Amino acid sequence: MSVLRTIERSIEGLFEGVFGRAFRTHVQPVELARKLAKEMDEHRSVSVSRVYAPNEYSVYLAPADRQQFASYEGSLIGELQEYLAEHARREGYALLTPPRVSVHADPDLAIGEFGIATQMVEPDPSGQGAPNRPPQARVDAPPLPAPVVSETPSTTTIYRPDEPLQAPPPPPEPRQVVSVSINGRRIPLAGPRAVVGRSKDCEIRLEDGNVSRRHCEFVANGGDWSVVDLGSTNGTEVNGRVVDRAALTDGDKITVGGTDLVFELTVA
Repeated sequence: MSVLRTIERSIEGLFEGVFGRAFRTHVQPVELARKLAKEMDEHRSVSVSRVYAPNEYSVYLAPADRQQFASYEGSLIGELQEYLAEHARREGYALLTPPRVSVHADPDLAIGEFGIATQMVEPDPSGQGAPNRPPQARVDAPPLPAPVVSETPSTTTIYRPDEPLQAPPPPPEPRQVVSVSINGRRIPLAGPRAVVGRSKDCEIRLEDGNVSRRHCEFVANGGDWSVVDLGSTNGTEVNGRVVDRAALTDGDKITVGGTDLVFELTVA
């Protein structure tokens, strides 16, 4: 496993608990590390014999984002600096000092957005932070050109989430499936009313001489269903009891003439 991947896993492990849950798909430490390395690549300066890279990096976060990991900031900065140092070593970049990362809050940024500004800064004259200088030139050789040192940070690059965060869609509303079964033949009840009888105008037509032309009807009221006798000659029974009107539940048996109908109601 590469050193960079080892450091990435260290960053992930350090913050995968409280930090990971707080940010979900917002700003994540590993994403910061990779974008910092990208900024190092894009702001490198090619000299005669060396390629110099910025040594100072300012990270800007929305105040709410920064607050989420305020207690971890010192550890995060240390991990990011180590990541940048290893990336520079792998790419062969020369640095004036070891990489330095600072984190700032920017109220102009939205949650999930972050900005990075880079700068190439000379080492502290007091001697703090030994520079990564090229070897001394021979006395009779012309001096190597110095890297271009910026006085001000580069333009801040803003990174935004790839996709806007959205609340998960609500679960689908339960849907009733209502039907009547006659001798194994299932007839769906789609409308609010369905008339049963011998007439060809009935939604449920029965070839039964003991059934009236318009014998009874199924009626929906919201999610509830009832059967209503329409003044039939031989009456309507629900589970063996003669009724004028009765509420129905799944599995009820409706008898008209010599025919049994089974009411079926399921939720899909």
